[in-house]
Amino acid sequence: MKKFYGTGTYVQSVGVTNDMEIDGFAIAVCQELDVELSRHRSRSFDEMEQWGDDLSSFDLVVALSPASQRRALELTRYYHLTVEYWQILDPTGLGETRDAKLASYRQTRDQIARHLIDHWGQPTRVQ
Repeated sequence: MKKFYGTGTYVQSVGVTNDMEIDGFAIAVCQELDVELSRHRSRSFDEMEQWGDDLSSFDLVVALSPASQRRALELTRYYHLTVEYWQILDPTGLGETRDAKLASYRQTRDQIARHLIDHWGQPTRVQ
């Protein structure tokens, strides 16, 4: 999101659980687009609230898995915000070789990019 549209919109990466480590294949395929994920860490919904990010301050939650959609709907039933589910390929566990795994992760990365463009239009940030 930040790569395509800059930092004018507040974006937070949140998951059902917090994963201390970002998947190395995700880091590799995002690096191909000059998106740095090696220092990135997703927080859980619970951590987000504990650290002061109130869900009511957001307009949209984009869920990338059925589990995150369920959790977002559960947490947002008292807030006026939209929850969208973007059905994308889960690349974890796919592919026998490194190249095949990278191909799966690229497919997922590209699906997310298409959803961003479909929702917010062509990227406005040029690097």
